[in-house]
Amino acid sequence: MTVNLPLPQKDQLKPVKGFQMGITQAGIKKANRKDLLVMTLAPGSQVAGVFTLNRFCAAPVQVCREHLAQEGRNGEIRALVVNTGNANAGTGEAGMKHALETCDVLAEELKLNPAQILPFSTGVILEPLPIEKITSALPNAVANLGEDNWLDAAEAIMTTDTQPKATSMTVQTPLGSVVITGICKGAGMIHPNMATMLGFIATDAGFAPGLLGNLTREIADLSFNAITIDGDTSTNDSFIVMATGQSAVQIASITDPNYAIVRNALITVARKLAQMIVRDGEGATKFMTIEVCGGKTSEECRLVAKAVAHSPLVKTAFFASDPNLGRILAAIGYAGITDLDVSRVQMWLGDVWVAKDGGRNPSYQEADGQRVMKEAEITVKIDLGRGSATQTMWTCDLSHEYVSINADYRS
Repeated sequence: MTVNLPLPQKDQLKPVKGFQMGITQAGIKKANRKDLLVMTLAPGSQVAGVFTLNRFCAAPVQVCREHLAQEGRNGEIRALVVNTGNANAGTGEAGMKHALETCDVLAEELKLNPAQILPFSTGVILEPLPIEKITSALPNAVANLGEDNWLDAAEAIMTTDTQPKATSMTVQTPLGSVVITGICKGAGMIHPNMATMLGFIATDAGFAPGLLGNLTREIADLSFNAITIDGDTSTNDSFIVMATGQSAVQIASITDPNYAIVRNALITVARKLAQMIVRDGEGATKFMTIEVCGGKTSEECRLVAKAVAHSPLVKTAFFASDPNLGRILAAIGYAGITDLDVSRVQMWLGDVWVAKDGGRNPSYQEADGQRVMKEAEITVKIDLGRGSATQTMWTCDLSHEYVSINADYRS
């Protein structure tokens, strides 16, 4: 079940010049399913990424960080490889060896330096990576490389996702058009502490060296770091932005007028992808937007939004369509603002003014709250009455189905 999430259509996912994808079936966990993806980039492309802050980060995450840090000494990043069905996390030295071996085999196939390749894995933690299945299937994935394989690529990185997640847009600049297309995967083990499980965005815009790294971190904070499903930060979180530089739009600095146009478009695509993850949250029946305004800083607004979005009591109340809204006030109170004046806090549930000056609004009626709670998409707005900062997060409810899915995940 998803919450108002249409299936992506292949003809709506625009090719990005200089970027190709090849998909195959390696049988990593299950037979007869797409589970191995290779992506290649044209020479001169820029690549940047942010990764999980989980200290138990997976072997491919460690390799990605090392290869990105070495970029320049060993050549630019030219390819990515993703397997699903196995996370290659909690696998020790053998896991590192397997991640590096994946890069070695693909590098030989593509005539590249292994350090020019970024590996990614997603799936079950603490199980050995079936490296032979992956390396033997890589040639077939390479043979299938093409610019219009976005939908197949989105399917190839799924785990407990009920459907592929992909979006695309074209933005106009004074220098010409820019294409941006992205895919992601994730439905559980999602909490804002970097990004999502896996997310990849490609554009044909060009960026001067050094620009894409800071921009990628900013995009992540405004999209994937603003979602939560269950409060668990994955061992494999990775978010990658790739710019092939194959369009007429070449951005030299952040003061370039085209920078703002492309930046905003990239954020739009990333937010759409991040919200798709929430709409496909494991067992989700509600999509909730938590808007916090009136803070002294965006960070304290983020603390409040995160506390509300992450609260199991809040999430289960939304699942039951129960306007037990004191749970939201409690989350605001423990969010970490030690000098919060609760008498200045206001709260709305949809169009209903629920809490006024820190207490129940005298005009609030339970029936009005219940009416909003029955909707599939709900906005909670909180005004802290302290300043002008704002922050928005997106989350879903917590249902019986979430427990069932995760109880049976490995079977």
